Amino acid sequence: MKALTKTNFRFPGQKSVYHGKVRDVYNINDDKLVMVATDRISAFDVVLPEGVPYKGQMLNQIAAKFLDATADICPNWKLATPDPMVTVGARCEGFPVEMIVRGYLCGSAWRTYKNGVREICGVRIPDGMRENEKFPEPIITPTTKAEQGAHDEDISKEEIIAKELVSPEDYAILEKYTLALFKRGMEIAAEHGLILVDTKYEFGKRNGVIYLIDEIHTPDSSRYFYSEGYQDHLEKGEPQKQLSKEFVREWLIENGFQGRAGQAVPKMTPTIVEDITNRYIELFEHITGETFIKSEDEDIAARIERNIGEYLRMTVK
Repeated sequence: MKALTKTNFRFPGQKSVYHGKVRDVYNINDDKLVMVATDRISAFDVVLPEGVPYKGQMLNQIAAKFLDATADICPNWKLATPDPMVTVGARCEGFPVEMIVRGYLCGSAWRTYKNGVREICGVRIPDGMRENEKFPEPIITPTTKAEQGAHDEDISKEEIIAKELVSPEDYAILEKYTLALFKRGMEIAAEHGLILVDTKYEFGKRNGVIYLIDEIHTPDSSRYFYSEGYQDHLEKGEPQKQLSKEFVREWLIENGFQGRAGQAVPKMTPTIVEDITNRYIELFEHITGETFIKSEDEDIAARIERNIGEYLRMTVK
């Protein structure tokens, strides 16, 4: 299996390129963005040394499906998917915050909670909750949108407005969209025997209109539990069977890595990499209800460059 871990294309009208933790984003004439979902994988804000074959294709296709399935809730940036690993969309000015919404107490929120903290991002958490227990209502726990190489940090709604990162009027819209998108995501997950546990959304503005941007409801941005067995596992205090990147984080923690200074990323063996690929395929097929079809190309980069080039020639003046 091959993995695409870097790109360095030159397209007609290209103004710049941004290499994120997972995606490479090409700015075309300050009007469109070509977003390539690579096979890179990150955890604890660190890009891991090995790519995961087919991960980019799966993320891109899941995100495209959910962007289409939520387009009635709010405008989104997607214009086309000219390649299995590529989405082309309208360029927006992104807000410098990520809207994280949680339906259940788990992951980093649980790690904070079990250390005695009862308030996250200005949101009060009830005493006596168990790991993976459902909140009475979903909560929004935003983070800053960090610059490349920096860590995202928790921030409250009040701090966001006080620091003028987002206006009160725009933040009210972000909250409304976030909760509505999460509700739709939970409904779709339930149809496939899954629970959408938590996720993040990013938004931007274009011509004064707020758009949903980036990815949505993928295993890089979301956590899913299986519905079957959830209550039994909760009552017994057992780990939930889940489909998310959390198993990668747990593997890293077990091997002494949490992204802290001086810590080394453990060796990613071919077996570990293959297991991650298989877990992503499992999620893809569960959440979409479709069989995953691998794009088996000897030269992935050449295919992507060809498909994007053809699309741009037809659409960019």
